Amino acid sequence: MTGSAARWELFRALGAVAGDPADAGTACAALGWAGPGNAEHTEVFVLNCPPYAAVYLGAEGGLGGEAADRAAGFWRALGVAPPAEPDHLTALLGLYASLGEAADDTRTAATTDALTRARRALFWEHLWPWLPGYLAAVTDLGTPGLAPWARLAGRVLLAERGAHSGGWLPLALRAAPAAPADLGGLNDLLDMLTCPVRSGLILTRRGLAGGAAAAGAGHRIGERRFTLRALLDQAPAETLGWLADEAARWSRRHASQGNGRPGGDVVQAWWARRAGHTARILAAAAGGAPGGSLLAAAGRPAWLQIPLVTQELKWAGAAE
Repeated sequence: MTGSAARWELFRALGAVAGDPADAGTACAALGWAGPGNAEHTEVFVLNCPPYAAVYLGAEGGLGGEAADRAAGFWRALGVAPPAEPDHLTALLGLYASLGEAADDTRTAATTDALTRARRALFWEHLWPWLPGYLAAVTDLGTPGLAPWARLAGRVLLAERGAHSGGWLPLALRAAPAAPADLGGLNDLLDMLTCPVRSGLILTRRGLAGGAAAAGAGHRIGERRFTLRALLDQAPAETLGWLADEAARWSRRHASQGNGRPGGDVVQAWWARRAGHTARILAAAAGGAPGGSLLAAAGRPAWLQIPLVTQELKWAGAAE
Protein backbone atom coordinates (compact mmCIF):
# COMPACT_ATOMS: atom_id res chain seq x y z
CA MET A 1 0.00 0.00 0.00
CA THR A 2 1.39 3.39 -0.98
CA GLY A 3 1.65 6.26 1.47
CA SER A 4 -1.26 8.03 -0.18
CA ALA A 5 -3.45 4.91 -0.08
CA ALA A 6 -2.60 4.42 3.60
CA ARG A 7 -3.64 8.02 4.28
CA TRP A 8 -7.13 7.44 2.91
CA GLU A 9 -7.48 4.11 4.66
CA LEU A 10 -6.61 5.83 7.92
CA PHE A 11 -9.46 8.31 7.45
CA ARG A 12 -11.85 5.50 6.61
CA ALA A 13 -10.79 3.52 9.70
CA LEU A 14 -11.13 6.56 11.97
CA GLY A 15 -14.64 7.09 10.66
CA ALA A 16 -15.56 3.44 11.14
CA VAL A 17 -14.86 3.71 14.87
CA ALA A 18 -17.80 6.09 15.26
CA GLY A 19 -20.16 3.75 13.41
CA ASP A 20 -21.20 0.22 14.22
CA PRO A 21 -19.66 -1.15 17.48
CA ALA A 22 -18.39 -4.28 15.71
CA ASP A 23 -16.73 -2.17 13.02
CA ALA A 24 -15.26 0.01 15.75
CA GLY A 25 -13.55 -2.98 17.34
CA THR A 26 -12.08 -4.09 14.02
CA ALA A 27 -10.90 -0.58 13.14
CA CYS A 28 -9.33 0.02 16.56
CA ALA A 29 -7.48 -3.29 16.35
CA ALA A 30 -6.11 -2.26 12.95
CA LEU A 31 -5.03 1.08 14.44
CA GLY A 32 -3.17 -0.63 17.25
CA TRP A 33 -5.26 -0.76 20.42
CA ALA A 34 -8.13 -2.68 21.93
CA GLY A 35 -11.43 -1.27 20.81
CA PRO A 36 -14.34 -0.21 23.00
CA GLY A 37 -16.91 -2.63 24.30
CA ASN A 38 -20.54 -2.09 23.40
CA ALA A 39 -21.24 -0.24 26.66
CA GLU A 40 -18.37 2.18 26.14
CA HIS A 41 -19.31 2.73 22.50
CA THR A 42 -22.85 3.61 23.58
CA GLU A 43 -21.62 5.79 26.45
CA VAL A 44 -19.56 7.92 24.08
CA PHE A 45 -21.40 7.96 20.75
CA VAL A 46 -25.00 7.74 21.95
CA LEU A 47 -25.22 9.23 25.45
CA ASN A 48 -22.51 11.90 25.44
CA CYS A 49 -21.06 12.76 22.03
CA PRO A 50 -23.31 11.83 19.10
CA PRO A 51 -21.09 11.90 15.98
CA TYR A 52 -23.34 14.09 13.83
CA ALA A 53 -22.28 17.48 12.48
CA ALA A 54 -25.81 18.86 12.95
CA VAL A 55 -25.58 18.50 16.74
CA TYR A 56 -22.63 20.92 16.85
CA LEU A 57 -23.31 23.18 13.87
CA GLY A 58 -27.10 23.39 13.89
CA ALA A 59 -29.04 26.18 15.59
CA GLU A 60 -31.23 23.53 17.25
CA GLY A 61 -28.31 21.61 18.77
CA GLY A 62 -29.84 18.28 17.76
CA LEU A 63 -30.12 15.77 14.96
CA GLY A 64 -31.37 16.76 11.51
CA GLY A 65 -32.46 20.27 10.64
CA GLU A 66 -30.77 22.73 8.34
CA ALA A 67 -27.25 21.61 9.26
CA ALA A 68 -27.96 18.04 8.16
CA ASP A 69 -29.60 19.39 5.00
CA ARG A 70 -26.41 21.31 4.18
CA ALA A 71 -24.39 18.11 4.44
CA ALA A 72 -26.88 16.29 2.22
CA GLY A 73 -26.63 19.13 -0.28
CA PHE A 74 -22.88 18.67 -0.48
CA TRP A 75 -23.31 15.00 -1.42
CA ARG A 76 -25.80 15.99 -4.12
CA ALA A 77 -23.46 18.66 -5.46
CA LEU A 78 -20.95 15.89 -6.08
CA GLY A 79 -23.56 13.93 -8.01
CA VAL A 80 -23.84 11.33 -5.24
CA ALA A 81 -27.09 10.34 -3.53
CA PRO A 82 -26.69 11.25 0.16
CA PRO A 83 -26.80 8.39 2.66
CA ALA A 84 -29.51 8.17 5.30
CA GLU A 85 -27.24 10.05 7.73
CA PRO A 86 -25.27 12.46 5.51
CA ASP A 87 -23.69 14.35 8.43
CA HIS A 88 -22.56 11.28 10.40
CA LEU A 89 -18.81 11.21 11.03
CA THR A 90 -18.44 7.76 9.46
CA ALA A 91 -20.08 8.95 6.24
CA LEU A 92 -18.15 12.24 6.10
CA LEU A 93 -14.72 10.69 6.65
CA GLY A 94 -15.55 7.92 4.21
CA LEU A 95 -16.46 10.52 1.59
CA TYR A 96 -13.26 12.44 2.32
CA ALA A 97 -11.22 9.27 1.76
CA SER A 98 -13.11 8.43 -1.44
CA LEU A 99 -12.42 11.88 -2.90
CA GLY A 100 -8.73 11.49 -2.11
CA GLU A 101 -8.60 8.05 -3.69
CA ALA A 102 -10.44 9.24 -6.79
CA ALA A 103 -8.02 12.15 -7.22
CA ASP A 104 -5.07 9.76 -6.97
CA ASP A 105 -6.55 7.41 -9.56
CA THR A 106 -7.59 9.91 -12.23
CA ARG A 107 -5.36 10.56 -15.23
CA THR A 108 -6.41 14.12 -16.08
CA ALA A 109 -5.17 17.23 -14.33
CA ALA A 110 -8.56 18.94 -14.57
CA THR A 111 -10.36 16.06 -12.85
CA THR A 112 -7.66 15.83 -10.18
CA ASP A 113 -8.03 19.56 -9.49
CA ALA A 114 -11.83 19.32 -9.27
CA LEU A 115 -11.68 16.40 -6.85
CA THR A 116 -9.06 18.13 -4.73
CA ARG A 117 -11.17 21.28 -4.55
CA ALA A 118 -14.19 19.19 -3.55
CA ARG A 119 -12.20 17.51 -0.76
CA ARG A 120 -10.97 20.91 0.44
CA ALA A 121 -14.54 22.22 0.53
CA LEU A 122 -15.64 19.15 2.47
CA PHE A 123 -12.88 19.76 5.00
CA TRP A 124 -13.65 23.46 5.53
CA GLU A 125 -17.43 23.28 5.43
CA HIS A 126 -18.24 19.96 7.11
CA LEU A 127 -15.23 18.62 9.06
CA TRP A 128 -13.00 21.33 10.49
CA PRO A 129 -15.90 23.49 11.79
CA TRP A 130 -16.89 20.92 14.45
CA LEU A 131 -14.39 18.07 14.74
CA PRO A 132 -11.65 19.74 16.85
CA GLY A 133 -14.16 20.57 19.58
CA TYR A 134 -15.97 17.26 19.21
CA LEU A 135 -12.79 15.20 19.56
CA ALA A 136 -11.77 17.29 22.57
CA ALA A 137 -15.13 16.50 24.20
CA VAL A 138 -14.61 12.77 23.57
CA THR A 139 -11.12 13.02 25.06
CA ASP A 140 -12.58 14.66 28.17
CA LEU A 141 -14.69 11.55 28.77
CA GLY A 142 -11.46 9.59 29.32
CA THR A 143 -12.83 6.23 28.21
CA PRO A 144 -10.00 3.72 27.71
CA GLY A 145 -11.15 2.34 24.37
CA LEU A 146 -12.00 5.64 22.67
CA ALA A 147 -9.77 8.33 24.20
CA PRO A 148 -6.83 7.04 22.09
CA TRP A 149 -9.04 7.20 19.00
CA ALA A 150 -9.99 10.82 19.73
CA ARG A 151 -6.36 11.83 20.27
CA LEU A 152 -5.21 10.13 17.05
CA ALA A 153 -8.10 11.59 15.05
CA GLY A 154 -7.25 15.02 16.44
CA ARG A 155 -3.60 14.72 15.34
CA VAL A 156 -4.61 13.49 11.89
CA LEU A 157 -7.10 16.33 11.52
CA LEU A 158 -4.49 18.93 12.50
CA ALA A 159 -2.04 17.49 9.98
CA GLU A 160 -4.73 17.62 7.31
CA ARG A 161 -5.45 21.21 8.27
CA GLY A 162 -1.86 22.01 7.44
CA ALA A 163 -2.34 20.55 3.97
CA HIS A 164 -5.28 22.87 3.28
CA SER A 165 -3.88 26.37 2.96
CA GLY A 166 -6.01 29.42 3.60
CA GLY A 167 -9.47 28.52 4.68
CA TRP A 168 -12.71 30.39 5.24
CA LEU A 169 -15.56 30.74 7.69
CA PRO A 170 -18.09 28.04 6.76
CA LEU A 171 -21.75 28.70 6.09
CA ALA A 172 -22.81 26.96 9.31
CA LEU A 173 -20.93 29.54 11.40
CA ARG A 174 -21.89 32.49 9.21
CA ALA A 175 -25.55 31.51 9.63
CA ALA A 176 -25.29 30.77 13.36
CA PRO A 177 -27.62 32.68 15.73
CA ALA A 178 -26.12 35.90 17.06
CA ALA A 179 -24.58 35.75 20.51
CA PRO A 180 -27.05 37.03 23.14
CA ALA A 181 -26.34 40.22 25.04
CA ASP A 182 -27.34 38.59 28.36
CA LEU A 183 -28.77 35.39 29.79
CA GLY A 184 -32.39 36.23 29.01
CA GLY A 185 -35.05 33.84 30.29
CA LEU A 186 -34.44 30.37 31.63
CA ASN A 187 -35.51 28.65 28.41
CA ASP A 188 -33.21 30.96 26.43
CA LEU A 189 -30.32 30.02 28.70
CA LEU A 190 -31.02 26.30 28.40
CA ASP A 191 -31.30 26.62 24.61
CA MET A 192 -27.92 28.30 24.50
CA LEU A 193 -26.11 25.93 26.85
CA THR A 194 -27.33 22.77 25.10
CA CYS A 195 -26.46 24.05 21.62
CA PRO A 196 -22.70 24.26 20.90
CA VAL A 197 -22.97 26.72 18.02
CA ARG A 198 -24.87 29.12 20.31
CA SER A 199 -22.62 28.78 23.38
CA GLY A 200 -19.22 27.78 21.99
CA LEU A 201 -18.89 24.84 24.37
CA ILE A 202 -19.94 21.19 24.44
CA LEU A 203 -21.72 20.12 27.60
CA THR A 204 -21.99 16.35 27.89
CA ARG A 205 -24.06 14.36 30.36
CA ARG A 206 -20.92 13.21 32.11
CA GLY A 207 -19.63 16.77 32.20
CA LEU A 208 -22.80 17.89 33.95
CA ALA A 209 -22.25 15.28 36.63
CA GLY A 210 -18.88 16.91 37.30
CA GLY A 211 -20.55 20.31 37.29
CA ALA A 212 -22.97 19.17 39.97
CA ALA A 213 -20.06 18.16 42.19
CA ALA A 214 -18.27 21.46 41.55
CA ALA A 215 -21.41 23.45 42.38
CA GLY A 216 -22.16 21.38 45.48
CA ALA A 217 -25.55 20.40 44.07
CA GLY A 218 -27.34 17.10 43.62
CA HIS A 219 -27.01 15.52 40.21
CA ARG A 220 -30.41 14.69 38.75
CA ILE A 221 -30.03 12.18 35.97
CA GLY A 222 -32.00 12.95 32.83
CA GLU A 223 -31.69 14.75 29.55
CA ARG A 224 -29.35 17.71 29.72
CA ARG A 225 -31.98 20.46 29.91
CA PHE A 226 -33.58 18.77 32.92
CA THR A 227 -30.22 18.30 34.65
CA LEU A 228 -29.15 21.88 34.01
CA ARG A 229 -32.45 23.28 35.24
CA ALA A 230 -32.15 21.26 38.44
CA LEU A 231 -28.60 22.52 39.03
CA LEU A 232 -29.62 26.13 38.44
CA ASP A 233 -32.50 25.74 40.89
CA GLN A 234 -30.40 24.22 43.65
CA ALA A 235 -27.26 26.37 43.37
CA PRO A 236 -27.73 29.13 40.78
CA ALA A 237 -24.63 31.23 41.47
CA GLU A 238 -22.35 28.24 41.89
CA THR A 239 -23.70 26.55 38.77
CA LEU A 240 -23.38 29.72 36.70
CA GLY A 241 -19.83 30.12 38.03
CA TRP A 242 -18.93 26.58 37.01
CA LEU A 243 -20.50 27.10 33.58
CA ALA A 244 -18.52 30.33 33.17
CA ASP A 245 -15.32 28.42 33.98
CA GLU A 246 -16.24 25.76 31.43
CA ALA A 247 -16.93 28.34 28.75
CA ALA A 248 -13.61 30.07 29.45
CA ARG A 249 -11.82 26.70 29.25
CA TRP A 250 -13.44 26.00 25.90
CA SER A 251 -12.51 29.46 24.63
CA ARG A 252 -8.84 28.79 25.42
CA ARG A 253 -9.11 25.33 23.87
CA HIS A 254 -10.55 26.67 20.62
CA ALA A 255 -7.95 29.44 20.44
CA SER A 256 -5.13 26.93 20.84
CA GLN A 257 -6.18 25.21 17.61
CA GLY A 258 -5.13 28.30 15.66
CA ASN A 259 -1.84 28.94 17.45
CA GLY A 260 1.26 28.86 15.31
CA ARG A 261 -0.59 29.55 12.06
CA PRO A 262 -0.07 32.79 10.11
CA GLY A 263 -3.08 34.90 10.96
CA GLY A 264 -4.44 32.17 13.23
CA ASP A 265 -7.42 30.09 12.16
CA VAL A 266 -10.64 31.87 11.27
CA VAL A 267 -12.86 28.93 12.26
CA GLN A 268 -11.33 28.25 15.66
CA ALA A 269 -11.12 32.00 16.34
CA TRP A 270 -14.90 32.17 15.80
CA TRP A 271 -15.46 29.39 18.32
CA ALA A 272 -13.06 31.02 20.81
CA ARG A 273 -14.96 34.32 20.60
CA ARG A 274 -18.33 32.61 20.97
CA ALA A 275 -17.24 30.65 24.07
CA GLY A 276 -15.49 33.71 25.52
CA HIS A 277 -18.67 35.77 25.18
CA THR A 278 -20.66 33.03 26.90
CA ALA A 279 -18.12 32.95 29.73
CA ARG A 280 -18.45 36.70 30.28
CA ILE A 281 -22.24 36.82 30.49
CA LEU A 282 -22.33 33.77 32.76
CA ALA A 283 -19.68 35.23 35.05
CA ALA A 284 -21.56 38.53 35.23
CA ALA A 285 -24.73 36.73 36.30
CA ALA A 286 -22.79 34.74 38.91
CA GLY A 287 -21.51 37.85 40.63
CA GLY A 288 -18.85 39.22 38.31
CA ALA A 289 -16.34 36.38 38.49
CA PRO A 290 -16.46 32.66 37.68
CA GLY A 291 -17.20 30.70 40.81
CA GLY A 292 -18.74 33.66 42.64
CA SER A 293 -21.04 32.68 45.48
CA LEU A 294 -23.42 35.64 45.31
CA LEU A 295 -25.57 36.74 42.39
CA ALA A 296 -25.19 40.25 41.07
CA ALA A 297 -27.91 42.46 42.49
CA ALA A 298 -28.41 44.33 39.23
CA GLY A 299 -29.59 42.60 36.12
CA ARG A 300 -30.47 39.37 37.89
CA PRO A 301 -32.79 37.33 35.63
CA ALA A 302 -36.24 36.92 37.15
CA TRP A 303 -36.13 33.14 36.83
CA LEU A 304 -33.22 33.01 39.28
CA GLN A 305 -35.51 34.41 41.99
CA ILE A 306 -38.02 31.53 41.85
CA PRO A 307 -37.72 29.45 45.04
CA LEU A 308 -36.77 25.80 44.63
CA VAL A 309 -40.01 24.60 46.20
CA THR A 310 -42.02 26.50 43.57
CA GLN A 311 -40.14 24.76 40.79
CA GLU A 312 -40.62 21.38 42.47
CA LEU A 313 -44.37 21.96 42.59
CA LYS A 314 -44.38 22.92 38.91
CA TRP A 315 -42.49 19.76 37.96
CA ALA A 316 -44.77 17.64 40.11
CA GLY A 317 -47.84 19.17 38.49
CA ALA A 318 -46.44 18.60 35.02
CA ALA A 319 -45.85 14.94 35.82
CA GLU A 320 -49.43 14.28 36.95
